[in-house]
Amino acid sequence: MSEPDKFEDDLLYALTRTGEGFRTEQADLVAGGYQRGRSRWRRRSTAAVVGGAAALALVGTGAFYLTGTTPAATGTVAAASSGTGSPAGTVAPAAAATPSATVITGDEVLATLQALLPKGEVSDAKGHGSDENRGKYVDANLVFDDGQGKSLLGISIQKHRAKDVQPRTCPADLKRASMDSCSVTVLSDGSKLFLSQGYEYPDHRATTKDWIAVLTRPDGGDISLSEWNSPQEKDAPDSRPNPPLTLDQLKAVVTDKSWDRVVAALKYDGVDMEAIDPGLSLADREAVLTGLLPAGVTVTDRRSHELTAVFELARGGKTGSLSLQIDNWAKAPDDRPGPEAFTGAVTLPDGTKLVVRGAEGNNAKAPLVADALRPDGVQVLALEPSDKQLLTVEELKAIATSPAWKPKK
Repeated sequence: MSEPDKFEDDLLYALTRTGEGFRTEQADLVAGGYQRGRSRWRRRSTAAVVGGAAALALVGTGAFYLTGTTPAATGTVAAASSGTGSPAGTVAPAAAATPSATVITGDEVLATLQALLPKGEVSDAKGHGSDENRGKYVDANLVFDDGQGKSLLGISIQKHRAKDVQPRTCPADLKRASMDSCSVTVLSDGSKLFLSQGYEYPDHRATTKDWIAVLTRPDGGDISLSEWNSPQEKDAPDSRPNPPLTLDQLKAVVTDKSWDRVVAALKYDGVDMEAIDPGLSLADREAVLTGLLPAGVTVTDRRSHELTAVFELARGGKTGSLSLQIDNWAKAPDDRPGPEAFTGAVTLPDGTKLVVRGAEGNNAKAPLVADALRPDGVQVLALEPSDKQLLTVEELKAIATSPAWKPKK
């Protein structure tokens, strides 16, 4: 892989991990777009970016994709919708979904979704199961035709920890947010139901409509269903005046008990920041770092953001910057970076895996990164921005691989 390619991988990886703790303020102008964008990114994703630790919203040390597809299913949903849109029926030719304690396949997600739809033809169906992305996400997309025109439908299901739930709100000005309707209600079980009728293009350059239902459950389950009045999300003419399912029918699908086994089988998405926190304060990190810096290098300033600390350095009249992130994966083994995150790494005598990026090539924008993962689960990432590199590669490696980094919890 070329140095520019590696840099792009690093950046994508870091943005993904950093985004796990991101919170979005929903102003009227962006409320509709945010709701569509978040659910769409999850629904359309056929890959999950997973791995090691992020470095202060700038760069991490490795990205890899887990991809997979399931055979497309085409058939007739032989169920008639009731007034509430909660039919009971059979699906052909897809087999009935079989409950699984640990794995939900893409075919199972498809079968469950199809069984909840009104009578109609289904084509171009694809699903992705929990076996494709470490058990943290499933989705399904299909084209549905109830005899009034084809419509793309997509569902995505994941599970958030309580502190990671992003509250959904409706904008005060629906017109400015390009929405015809929006509501958020609390159901009897404590779940929050978001329903909206909006448009694919906020500027209305096309009339394609995008209707959405999102159920946020007390157990962390997040079920998002979208539908369009077109067989494609974009770049296709409208096939009908409105999407096929009413808001009541959308609600019936996302609140159906059939999804309980799916949510139960999923692992929480993102990374449990509290679990991987090593308990080292900013002062603790500075004390260890000071003992590891080469002679003549001093710390002139310091700051921290969540698990990352940034130290401003000085050396012989020159200044530099060093970002340090220390994670303890011992208490979060499911989130621990896999071997793909350390592709090309060197294994040291003590079993530590070390990967260095940005040390070679002619990409002046690439930061210098040393990332070390110890057998005990401690990961130390040291990064110097391209415009503030003060340490040599060997000096950075020595900091990342030092056994002096000892978690306090």
